[in-house]
Amino acid sequence: MKKIMVIGYGAMAQYVLANLPSDISLGYLLVKPEKVEQTQSIVGDLVQVIGSVAELQGQPDIVVEMAGQSGLKQHLLDLLALGLDVGVISVGAFADREFEAKVKQTALDYQCKVHVLSGAVAGMDGLVAAKLAGLDQVIYQGRKPPQGWQGSYAESLIDLNDIEEATTFFKGTAREAATLFPANSNVAATIALAGIGMDATMVELIADPFSEYNQHKIRAYGAFGEMDIAMQGFPLPDNPKTSMLAALSVLKYCHQLTAEILI
Repeated sequence: MKKIMVIGYGAMAQYVLANLPSDISLGYLLVKPEKVEQTQSIVGDLVQVIGSVAELQGQPDIVVEMAGQSGLKQHLLDLLALGLDVGVISVGAFADREFEAKVKQTALDYQCKVHVLSGAVAGMDGLVAAKLAGLDQVIYQGRKPPQGWQGSYAESLIDLNDIEEATTFFKGTAREAATLFPANSNVAATIALAGIGMDATMVELIADPFSEYNQHKIRAYGAFGEMDIAMQGFPLPDNPKTSMLAALSVLKYCHQLTAEILI
């Protein structure tokens, strides 16, 4: 039985943990210090619930992060310093140049890896491959119903309660999007890391009252040809800001821990 460590215990983490394969179990759970006691009572005594990496006793087979950008920044370097591989979903944290540089150096020093999970979109394998021949342009368009943008910086740009048609409220780079919309734009950062970088990848964000789904479109051009990817994904029932596919990408990473053939 392989044991994983999870950072965070929000809606995404709870979905993932409820759907783990039978040969993988939760061994360690890292949450905010003030949540340790309450979380321990929920998950039971077989799981070690901790409030900091320094409290870890044991060696998880892998670590998966679902704690948001602030949680990732707080714990990732300490985990890498233990030589642990970490799967990351809050990819927008790498919009911080200094943090990204520290992560790369720490992973190199302790001979471990940070795995950027595909999150709410598909086609990242193709984009990474296309980059090897040279990419000229990558554009990402993210579209959600207005409630999917509530609680974000979008509220300072438009009135989300008074939209009668699809409204583009942001155009800029992936670095800007990931910084301004930390809970919503991890997709933009993932596409940027897979492709031509945070400052060259262009992003458009749209609130659409007629959309029932979280929609993602990627257009890429380069020496390989042209790529158009369009997706419509259901949000998690308990968190409209998060796509179900993002949680499923974490589950895929967990499944790969025991799989004989990896795709």
